[in-house]
Amino acid sequence: QTNTRLSYGYEYLGNSDRLVITPLTDKCYMTLTGAIHLHYGGNPQGPAGTGKTETVKDLAKALAIQCVVFNCSDGLDYKTMGRFFSGLAQSGAWSCFDEFNRIEIEVLSVIAT
Repeated sequence: QTNTRLSYGYEYLGNSDRLVITPLTDKCYMTLTGAIHLHYGGNPQGPAGTGKTETVKDLAKALAIQCVVFNCSDGLDYKTMGRFFSGLAQSGAWSCFDEFNRIEIEVLSVIAT
């Protein structure tokens, strides 16, 4: 149970299917909304193919907030990431970084500051 109130984003995202709610997705929703309420981010972890990205996308859809899925690769540099973060900040969208572990440590150290 959570005592979180979040504003509705009013972003039209189309008429697509929703995710089936299971006890695990429900727990993930409560954890992520609690983190958002405290002005934190969320980082779902787990084995590949368990629905982490889809859960984040579905929560964003429930709140009518655009969620941009970004597939990270070895060739990313800090300038590309800077432009991506700038766009996210300007639009107010959420992001989901797939394969985040592929980013080189030098780039991670620059974007972490």
